[in-house]
Amino acid sequence: MLVIGIDPGTATTGYGFVREQEDGSLEVVDFGVIITSAQTAMPKRLQEIYIGLSELLVLHRPVSGAVEKLFFQRNVRTAISVGQGRGVALLALAQAGINAAEYTPLEVKQAVVGYGRAEKAQVQEMVRALLKLQEIPKPDDAADALAVAICHIHSARIRSLYEGELEQP
Repeated sequence: MLVIGIDPGTATTGYGFVREQEDGSLEVVDFGVIITSAQTAMPKRLQEIYIGLSELLVLHRPVSGAVEKLFFQRNVRTAISVGQGRGVALLALAQAGINAAEYTPLEVKQAVVGYGRAEKAQVQEMVRALLKLQEIPKPDDAADALAVAICHIHSARIRSLYEGELEQP
């Protein structure tokens, strides 16, 4: 199962494609960031994010996707900006016919590290270890997107186990 994780933003949108192998191991397929310039008008920036994500979705054809949920921020302008990036990411997934899940940062940390209040460095190290990478993925937004993808895979695995228990007599 190939999954895309997205860490949304308008300046930098991180993406990460992770494949779950038949034996349950995880493999990184691709990761990176889509960067837009602060000097560019917001509608154009959102369009650049949409086009970039759409091209990646066509290239890799994931079966599902996950986007990090917006959590409360003190800076309202930042929250609005991240919200716009989230909307574009969700739209790109919907337009590609890909089901999208959403996870809070706490849920991502819990799924990847086992502790919802884990530090960013702990999450990044677990991403490196789970994907058997030599180094922590850079930039941070790409590592965060890979963590979202891992969270989605782990959550799907737990959901399928739970649903299997419900179906048994």
